[in-house]
Amino acid sequence: MKNILIVGCGDVAQRALPWLTRRFRVLALVRRPEAATALRAQGVTPILGNLDSLRSLRRLAGIADIVLHSAPPPDHGDDDPRTRRLLAALGRGESLARSLVYIGTSGVYGDCRGERVTESQPLKPITGRARRRVAAEQRLRAFARRQGSRLAILRAPGIYAADRLSLERLKRGDPVLIAEEDVFTNHVHADDLARAMMLAIFRGRGGRAYNVNDDASLKMGDYYDGMADVFALPRPPRMSREACAQHLSPMTMSFMSESRRLDNARLKNELRVRLRWPQVIPGLRAIRDGAI
Repeated sequence: MKNILIVGCGDVAQRALPWLTRRFRVLALVRRPEAATALRAQGVTPILGNLDSLRSLRRLAGIADIVLHSAPPPDHGDDDPRTRRLLAALGRGESLARSLVYIGTSGVYGDCRGERVTESQPLKPITGRARRRVAAEQRLRAFARRQGSRLAILRAPGIYAADRLSLERLKRGDPVLIAEEDVFTNHVHADDLARAMMLAIFRGRGGRAYNVNDDASLKMGDYYDGMADVFALPRPPRMSREACAQHLSPMTMSFMSESRRLDNARLKNELRVRLRWPQVIPGLRAIRDGAI
């Protein structure tokens, strides 16, 4: 049985655990002992370590045949030293990981002015968090080429699930952009992202990136209107970009400054993912009704 190492065993990875533990010996890098206890109960072997300390990662050398990496970079700078340390630790072993799957972000494309975006689109990150993700992708690609490993990069947009909804924003009455200034936004249910991650282990082509999003083509204001309707909350007020900036944080405004429509054909054709929730509004209704 092959060893699979999960780095960043959060919500999405944990949704895949029942499937993974039936097929692999699953290891997970964890920072806190209490997290280790919970993972053991799910059939996972925890390994204590911290991506901010290379010394703590020594046990990772040669430990896994497959690595699933979804740990976020730090919240500052233009590089991802956590990925750098992880790869340094993995590269020390005599037996190297033959397959890597990385969950990144579609933010690496930057603002595409509402155009449809395939994975061949040049990367033009605008924000620091997106530049850090580009740095991680570049480091992973260089590692895979050097070690002869197969790498699949999953570029995810806004992930939603029952505990990942912006209902508090609606309750506060935070504004969204007026229709003339609104931006296209993209979404994926956490279960569909977990499914893509699992299939990428077997079907991902070496060095390929995959947009992992549903089939919806919504502007951000329409998404929040739909969420408000589903959960019987007031629709958010519509304001100009200038007026929104007076009410919203710079980070929120940064999300409202990028517009793109992700093309998911490669996800369906190469990974052969069948989306459980191809449209976000039915997905929200299922969450409301307790179906997911």
